[in-house]
Amino acid sequence: MSSRKVMITIAPTGGFATKAHTPHIPTQPEEIAEDVRRCVDAGASVAALHARRPDDQATCDGAIYRRINDLVRSRCDVVINNSTGGGVNGDMVRGDDPVVDVVWSERLKGLEGGADICTMDAMTFIATAPDGREVVMKTPPSRCQELAALMRARGIKPEWEAFSPTHILQDCTRLIGEGFDDPPYLFNLVLGLDRSFQGALPYSPKLLQMMVELLPPGSVFNVSTIGPDQLLATTHALILGGHIRVGLEDHLYLSPGQLGTNVQFVERAVRIVRELGMEPASAKEAREILGLRPAHAAASLSAAQ
Repeated sequence: MSSRKVMITIAPTGGFATKAHTPHIPTQPEEIAEDVRRCVDAGASVAALHARRPDDQATCDGAIYRRINDLVRSRCDVVINNSTGGGVNGDMVRGDDPVVDVVWSERLKGLEGGADICTMDAMTFIATAPDGREVVMKTPPSRCQELAALMRARGIKPEWEAFSPTHILQDCTRLIGEGFDDPPYLFNLVLGLDRSFQGALPYSPKLLQMMVELLPPGSVFNVSTIGPDQLLATTHALILGGHIRVGLEDHLYLSPGQLGTNVQFVERAVRIVRELGMEPASAKEAREILGLRPAHAAASLSAAQ
């Protein structure tokens, strides 16, 4: 009997942490690409990428994303997932008010990098930025519809993000029912953001179990957990039949007081996957799990966009 294959996603950068928080975080295209290559060599098959400007502030600039994606693909075979959320500074916000909105037009630029997958945040939330500002990401149903339609037209598979059961049961389920995605539906269940995102939930076994049970039939789920519960939640995700995400976007410390590297997080994930009798999926196997085009076909489409 063959072992179950598990997709390990590396999220190397994110939209919050800086080199002031940890020197290990890659923020520029060359260092992101090289870090992803090392993570793929260690066992990752999906890369969840955020872009940064030359000053390390957040952006969804399509040209920067395409540069990152091209550099990654020149170094390794991996499924690429680009964020349409960006972050809480840089190009994503304008003005210095205590409460500031994420710029919708900037978010849409995240679709222009030629990724296999893009994040689909079909919800409105408020994040508290490191500088104390409250950053509002407005995604009402009309914008959910627009983003889903653009992904569908470009041949991009959505990664439906959910920070609470409501996010599964409302616009995600509605848009799937309206034909904006084909099975398998990829859900990223994000826990541990409750201290910085209004409406988000902490990790607990009961909460994760409930969210998994609410997923639409035909779903594949990935679990991301912010903070020190990451190790518990990702291990729980494996037991529940899911896939896992690790990396400096989600947690900076490998153990209390010890800053980790992206490669170390992947290596530990691989050890746990194998201890539980499973095997890390290759990029080819990850595409099969997700129903994506083969790598050569995806690359051809990216070049044409």
